[in-house]
Amino acid sequence: MTYALLAVLIVAGSLAVAAVASAVRGLGARWWAAVGLTAVVLVALTVVFDSLMIAADLFRYGDEALLGATVWLTPVEDLAWPVVAALLLPSLWALATPRETPA
Repeated sequence: MTYALLAVLIVAGSLAVAAVASAVRGLGARWWAAVGLTAVVLVALTVVFDSLMIAADLFRYGDEALLGATVWLTPVEDLAWPVVAALLLPSLWALATPRETPA
């Protein structure tokens, strides 16, 4: 299995959980905008810090499992994980939070 296939499967699952959380909890456009902004910031930080760690030769990827496309030095497959975090964590939080009952 390649990193890209694994990333697509995990992002799709996270997006499904986010869609369910949005539907069940009635989360609107403001919630999706916050999730999107969070994803953009996390992806930018991932590009910077992964590239620095790769440049410092702290770790390497198996070239046979990568697509070959990079942003700075970061493989594009590695950018899926901050997107997963931005989608999945607030979605699980919304689903796990008890509903407020009217007084």
